[in-house]
Formats: sequence, structure tokens, C-alpha cells
Amino acid sequence: MSRYEASFEIDSKTDSYAARRILERVYDTVREESRSVRDGSEETTLLQEFKTLRDAAKRPTTGKLTITYERYDDLDD
Repeated sequence: MSRYEASFEIDSKTDSYAARRILERVYDTVREESRSVRDGSEETTLLQEFKTLRDAAKRPTTGKLTITYERYDDLDD
């Protein structure tokens, strides 16, 4: 398994706005992708988790955004 991580320190309103935009974009992407999979079923756990992250970033505050990508090497290409 390969693991990649990026951290973003949020210490200004500009940084906070950037983090919020990132999380809004990810939420929208996950929502659109899951919409085609779930076809009318209830919100997925993954979508709910991203919604929580997006909502938490709405209020400008200091903090740290860490994005981790784990790639499982055993999947076929």
C-alpha cells in the first residue's frame, strides 16, 4: 500500500476560505459520483462524512487540513 499525505496550516481568513473551497469541491464531487451509484437511496456514510467536514469549515478559524490518500497496490489496473 502506498500512502501520500498533504497538510495545510490554516492561520488566516484567506487560508480558511481556501480550505472551505477545497472541502466544498470534494463534497460536491462525492455527492455527484454517489448520486449515480445510489439512485434515490439515502445519503451514504461517505457523503455524510464529507458534508460534516464541509460544514465544519464554514466558519473561519485556525486549524489544519490534512489530506491522506492510501493506494492499495493489489488492485488491478
